[in-house]
Amino acid sequence: MLDILDTINRWLAEQQSVALATVVKTWGSAPRGVGSKMGVTAGTAMIGSVSGGCVEGAVVEEAVVGLRDGRPRLLKFGVADDMAWEVGLTCGGSIEVFVEPLDKLWWDALADLAKSDRFGATVTVMAGENIGEKILLDGAGDVLYHSPNIADDLQSAMKTVAAESSKSGITTIGETRVMVDQQVERPHLILIGGVHVAIPLCAMASQVGFRVSIVDPRAAFASAERFPDVANITHTYPDRALPQLGLDRSTYLAVLTHDPKIDDKALITALPAKIPYVGVLSSGRTHRQRVARLKEAGLSDGLIAQIRTPIGIDIGASTPEEIAVCILAEIIAVRNGLRVGARGHSPGATAGHAK
Repeated sequence: MLDILDTINRWLAEQQSVALATVVKTWGSAPRGVGSKMGVTAGTAMIGSVSGGCVEGAVVEEAVVGLRDGRPRLLKFGVADDMAWEVGLTCGGSIEVFVEPLDKLWWDALADLAKSDRFGATVTVMAGENIGEKILLDGAGDVLYHSPNIADDLQSAMKTVAAESSKSGITTIGETRVMVDQQVERPHLILIGGVHVAIPLCAMASQVGFRVSIVDPRAAFASAERFPDVANITHTYPDRALPQLGLDRSTYLAVLTHDPKIDDKALITALPAKIPYVGVLSSGRTHRQRVARLKEAGLSDGLIAQIRTPIGIDIGASTPEEIAVCILAEIIAVRNGLRVGARGHSPGATAGHAK
C-alpha cells in the first residue's frame, strides 16, 4: 500500500482516472501475495505489481477497459511451468486479480490509515450484482466508508466477516464471494542505543518496511548527523521513552548499548508488555549478570526468558553490517512466525556480540 500511495495520490491530484488491481487469491508459487496492489492510469502508467511481471500487461489492458466502462472485473491467470523461470519462479502458479476503477473516497480513508500506521479492513464483493461494493472499518470496528448503494443487511454481514477474519483473503457471505483486505500497521523497530551497528540496521529495516525509532539519552550517539533518515530520535531514558512510543503487537526491540543504566531500564519497561521480540547485544557472562539484576528488580523468570541473546541469527557476523543482517533476519523470522534462536554455539560466540 505505502509503495504506491504517493504516486496514486499524485495522479488523483492531477485529475487522472485511476484503476486499482489487487491480488485476491493465489495458488502454487504465485510471485505476489494476497493484497498486493498495482495502480494504473487511463494512459497506461503503472505503479506497484501484482505478479512480478508475468501478467502485468494483461492487467493493465483490463484496467484501461474498466476505466472506460466503469465496471470492476475479477481476472484469473495461470503461470505455466515452462514460463515460470522467466518471471523468477521455480514452478508454475495461478492468481486472481480484482481490477476496479478507484473509489476516491474509499482510497482517501484507507490512505489516512496507512499513513498513520493504523489497522483497517476493507471487505469488497467479488461477483454478482453487487460486485465492487465495499466497506472499510478501522481497528475498533467502526465503519469509515461504505459504498453508497450497499444494502444494510449486506453491510452488517460484511462487518461481521471483517471482525472474524485473521488475515486477508477470500471468504463468502452466504453465496456471495467477498475479499477481506487488511491494512496492517507497519512493524515498529525500536533501537536502544545509537551505536555503530544501529546505523546499517536502521537502513536495512527501513528498506524492508519497518518504521524505526532510536532511544538513547546520549545525544552524541543518537544524532541526526549519524541517523539522517530516522525521524524519531529520543534523548531520554527508555523507561520514559518506551511508554510514549508504544509497546504493542507490532513492536520489536533491539537493545544495543551494553550500558546497564540504559539497557536494564529498557528491559524492565518492555518485557511486561510481552511484545513479539526483545533482543539484547550481549555475551553470556554479561547476560548472567543482567539476569541477576532483573530478578532483583522484580522481573519473573518467565519474563526474563523472553530475552533473545546473543541477539540475531548466528551467521558468523563480525562487521557492524553483518551483525545488522543477523539481527534483522531474526526479527523477520519472528515476525513471520518461525521458531528461531536455537543456535549451535555457546552464549556469546557470535562474532561481535561479546562484551
